[in-house]
Amino acid sequence: MDTALEVAGVGKKYKGFTLKDVSFRLPRGTIMGMVGPNGAGKTTLIKLILNLVRRASGEIRVFGLDNIRREAEVKARIGFVHETPRFCEDSLLKDIKAAVAPFYPGWNETLCRSLLKEFDLDPSKKFKTLSHGMKMKFQLALALSHDADLLLLDEPTAGLDPVFRRELLERLSGILQDEGKAVLFSTHITTDLERTADWITFIHNGRVVFSLPKDEIRETWGVVKGPNDILPGRDIGRFRGLRQTSFGFEALTDDIPAARRAFGPSAVIDRASVEDIMIHFAGRESHA
Repeated sequence: MDTALEVAGVGKKYKGFTLKDVSFRLPRGTIMGMVGPNGAGKTTLIKLILNLVRRASGEIRVFGLDNIRREAEVKARIGFVHETPRFCEDSLLKDIKAAVAPFYPGWNETLCRSLLKEFDLDPSKKFKTLSHGMKMKFQLALALSHDADLLLLDEPTAGLDPVFRRELLERLSGILQDEGKAVLFSTHITTDLERTADWITFIHNGRVVFSLPKDEIRETWGVVKGPNDILPGRDIGRFRGLRQTSFGFEALTDDIPAARRAFGPSAVIDRASVEDIMIHFAGRESHA
């Protein structure tokens, strides 16, 4: 099987928010960045994958295994890193490690000690004495120490300094030297996606806008700019967002070739970054 994670038609409803018919697949040997504004549903989706909350509809399979019916097997193959590390503040790192290890049949104590040394983590220190960055390193060391096949990271780079952010992203890329593994990380820092991700899944208001290879997004999504007087009579059906001022318009398209055919040389068409796409969707909602 070449799929590490498959999410099919998943739904979950809370008061004031609904995750609607979410579907995507994460191939083995790839890093997927999951992006969206705060409240889009990224953390809810990760909780559903981990079965920390129960889905109302749909299916989630990890390496072909249903994440509810085969929960123990699935969780043994997942390494999880949370934005806010949650361990007993007064516990020693070595005691936390000793408590976590028995849950994973593939725990590698030698690897764990090596990672703690590499990350400059003293096992005899209390968890509460660590900086936020060092707490994230400790979480990552635990996640990597049982040879996880799928790493799930919820906003792992939030609040980190640029040096450690780069170090963490390089570490994620290194994991994929084993082509059987995969990484899914949620973030709102779009530069991290541009640098590291192979696939990008954009979630907005509880729905998947797209889940595509990063290179395909670069080829198909664009920003169209021009004077307002060229809009009437043009085919703008592929616009996913349109902003107009007295100086002209700026629009988001998911079909650059079609936009070029429609406007020719009368408009400027640039490739859209992930940040451009997010801003246009937010702007469209604000305008509405």
